[in-house]
Order: sequence, then structure tokens, then C-alpha cells
Amino acid sequence: MTKTFNLADLFEMVVDNVPADREALICGDEKVTFQQLEDRANQLAHYFQSRGVKAGEHIGLYMYNCNEYLEAMWACFKIRAVPVNVNYRYVKDELLYLFDNADMVAVVHGREFVPAIAEVREAAPKVHTYVAIDDDSQTNLDEIGSVAYGDAINGQATTRDFDQRSEDDLFILYTGGTTGMPKGVMWPHVALFYAAMNGGGHFHADGPCKQPEDIIVRAKENFQIRSMALAPLMHGACWWSACISTLAGHTVILNPGRSLNAEQVWGIVDKEKVNSISFVGDAMGIPLMDALNENEGRWDLSSIFSVGSGGAVFSDSLQAKYKEKFDGVMITNSWGSSETGQMGQDSGRASDGLGAVEQSDFMNVIAEHEDGSHFFVTPGSDTMGIFSRSGHIPLGYYGDPIKTAKSFVELDGQRWMLTGDMATISEDGLISVYGRGSNCINSGGEKIFPEEVEQAIKSHPAVFDTLVVATPDERFTEKVTAVVQIREGSSLTLEELQAHCRHHISGYKVPRQLHLTPEIARAPSGKPNYQWASETALSKEYLAS
Repeated sequence: MTKTFNLADLFEMVVDNVPADREALICGDEKVTFQQLEDRANQLAHYFQSRGVKAGEHIGLYMYNCNEYLEAMWACFKIRAVPVNVNYRYVKDELLYLFDNADMVAVVHGREFVPAIAEVREAAPKVHTYVAIDDDSQTNLDEIGSVAYGDAINGQATTRDFDQRSEDDLFILYTGGTTGMPKGVMWPHVALFYAAMNGGGHFHADGPCKQPEDIIVRAKENFQIRSMALAPLMHGACWWSACISTLAGHTVILNPGRSLNAEQVWGIVDKEKVNSISFVGDAMGIPLMDALNENEGRWDLSSIFSVGSGGAVFSDSLQAKYKEKFDGVMITNSWGSSETGQMGQDSGRASDGLGAVEQSDFMNVIAEHEDGSHFFVTPGSDTMGIFSRSGHIPLGYYGDPIKTAKSFVELDGQRWMLTGDMATISEDGLISVYGRGSNCINSGGEKIFPEEVEQAIKSHPAVFDTLVVATPDERFTEKVTAVVQIREGSSLTLEELQAHCRHHISGYKVPRQLHLTPEIARAPSGKPNYQWASETALSKEYLAS
């Protein structure tokens, strides 16, 4: 059978060329070798086929982090089915939308989610198969006609007897819904492999694969790394990290917690001798650093040689703390999104924004004329545009041609994805990224990006976390308003915060109002919830003097 840049083809080549007993997945006390992962994925794939699941049909993955999540994903790919991530924090209306929008025919779910599924299953009449991952809930599976995962794979063949696959087979990643209802990003396998996984070139001197069989060389020659990504697998950052490691022949270590428990994480790093750990921005990075400071010398972390963040702002002040704590360890700040994959790492060059990357054939800044047509921003000009990617990009949003046409445009014969992040480009090709245009605050004609103000606020020693939003202002239309969670035992006034911020940002960007809240609401991945922050900022409940 001809091998392609199909993720299942690549995975099977790796399985055939690494030691069968090498650990592939670890989640808590559950450990799976590469051969076991292969066998169990084959068994589940055969079960799906026995239930009539066909190539191109969609299978929902609705569970917390567990080894079965990745087993189900590889099972989908093996039979050319399309896995779809389901956010386990969704409530009824959000689930109704997703179950209706995603056109799923099967769902692999945590047993505890049976009641939630029962409420929305009428919105997904195409679903004919439910498979339950066991947990402590003891929920009645008969309520939705679900079968236990072990029963589903028991007796199924472990052999590979699947049809020829294509590198254009799909994976659909639903966005977090921070700018509206979630959108299903349609990724062809080959595009995802190169855009999100660097074409298998992360750990090899020869760089990305030029042909599918190159993955074998990389898996054989790579030294084994034990990697831990802390985001939930339902989030692209963790899913991509897991695939990168698996296709490199490495060991994936998952966070078994339902939320981030920093002390538990460092305990796992110590126990499993983790080499590389990644998280999503300050929301995860801050409590991890706090735990280290409060438990000096408690864990042996000498195995770590890489600490990285991606998918959310990793503030300069927090990066400095990690560099001090992990002397000699590689500290990285990566760029990316559900629609772009990885867009590289912060160049480290000085910029006015949140960070900067170098312009390339596949990364540029695009702006829009008044007539709706697009143009490349001239390097060195004062024009602000949108950080954009070309090359290996998604097909668009599932079932939504209008949003697809808005975000994916053609310019000079090349298709580009507009990320929504505002950016400028210097004369020497440095792209400085400022943040989401949709969150931009317009105060008296001055454009202020919340992420930049948040960086300044987070450098205050009393601040644990913050989100910045616009609130109405009689004179300037909008004013900068900070919603802040302070550290336990600390205090903070608006005047103190303003004085601190003036050392880091221009006066017009300094917060004009402060709300102190017991906790900042974020998604499980650490992504900001600006809708919640706006509602909080418009209330009087936590208004500080």
C-alpha cells in the first residue's frame, strides 16, 4: 500500500520502527506502549467499521485527558473517519449547537457525560454509536444506548486491513468560541502535518520530511524525549504536541487532572523524568511558577531541558522568571492558532507589540482597502494590518462558507488565512504582533490592545492574573478597564496600578478603572474569556477605588 502524508500512515511507519515496548502514552497510572497503542487503535477502528462508520464521517471525542482519547483519534484516522473535539465544559445550549453543527455519527465519551448527551442527542439524529470511557460516575449507559470502551474493543482484530488512505483526509478542530460560536476548522492531513507539526522536523537536523518514509529515519535516529503538554487534549495546543511527540517516537505524558494542579504537575515531572513541558500562556505558567517558589527544592526537575508556551500570551515578566529558575534550559514562546497551526517562535528581537516573528513567503501582514479588497502592508510603513499565513492552511470552516470567505482570502494568486491578530511590519521584515483586533480598545482615537496592557499589569508583584477590556467613557468613548485577580494576602489600588504601569506602557494605555475579582475566568486551555471580563467590568460588584 502506497504511503502518503496521512497521519495514520505516518503513525504506522513509526510503530513499525521503534521498540514495541517503548512507552507511547502515560496518563496517571495508565501506561500504553507503542504496540499497545497500535493494537487498541486497530481494535476500535474495527469496532467503528462494524457499526457502519464510513470514510469521511465524523466521530466526536468528548472526554477529559486519557490515553483512550488518543487511541480513538488514531482509530478514526485509520479508517479515514474525521475526529471532532467536543469541549467537556460546554453546557446544554453549546452542546446543542456543536452536536447539530458537527454532523457526528459516533461519539466516544466519558461515562459521566451521559446525562449531558441525553439532553442534546435529538440535535444529532445521525449519531448511531456511543462508546463510553469508564470513570467513577457509575452513570447508566443504557440511557443513551452507549457501550463500554472495553466491551467495544474486546474481540476485535488487532490487524491492519484498512483501505488506502489519502493525505487529503480531514481532521476537524473546533475553536474555543472566544469570538462567537465555535467554528470547525477543516484541516487536510498533509496541511496539518506541516503547519502544526513542522513536517516531523522538530527533533531532526534534516528538518521536515520530504517524503512520507522520512518519518522512519527521524523516529529511528531521534533520541527519546518524554514530553508533557498541560492543556486538555480537546485543545489544539495539546493535541498537536501529542502528535508531534508520537510521530517522533517519543513518549507523551498527559495531565490527568481535571484542572491545573501545579504541585501535582511538578510531581509528575519528577516521577516520570519529563524532558519537555509546555503550557498555554500565563494562566498556566503563573501557578506553576508560584508552586516552584513555594516549594523550593521539593522536586527533582533536572530532567527538564525545554519549557515552552504557545496559544496565549506568555508575558515578558514571566518568561524572565522561568529563565532565572531554569538556568540553561530552553525557554520558548510560540505563536499559533486553530486556523494556522504553529507560526514559529518569538524572534526575541525588540518590538512594540507582544512579540515578533520574521516575515517569510508564508507569513505576512495583510490589510484591507475601503472597497474590501486586500493588499500586503508595505514594510516600514505605519499601516497596521492582520497577521496572515499562507502555504499549508485549512480548507475553511465546516458548514460555514460565509466565515470561510471572510477569513480565507486570495492575494496575488496565493491563498491566505487572516488570523485576526493585528500586526505591523518593519522595513527589515520584522512582524510585530499586537493582539486581536476584535478586542482593540479605541480611546479618543488611540488604539490600545488589551494584551499589551495585560503584560504591564502582570509585572506588578500583587497581580496573579488579569484581563483588560473597554468600558464606556463620556469623553473618550472607551476607556481601559482592568479586571484583576490579586495574590492572596495582597492589596492593590487603582493609583498603585497606574503608577506601576506608567513604567511599562504609554500614559494613554494605563487603566482608568480597576475591578478586583476573586478569580479570572478562563477556558480549560488558559484562553481568555473576554465576554466574562466585559460583563464583570460593567458591573459595580468588584469595582475598586
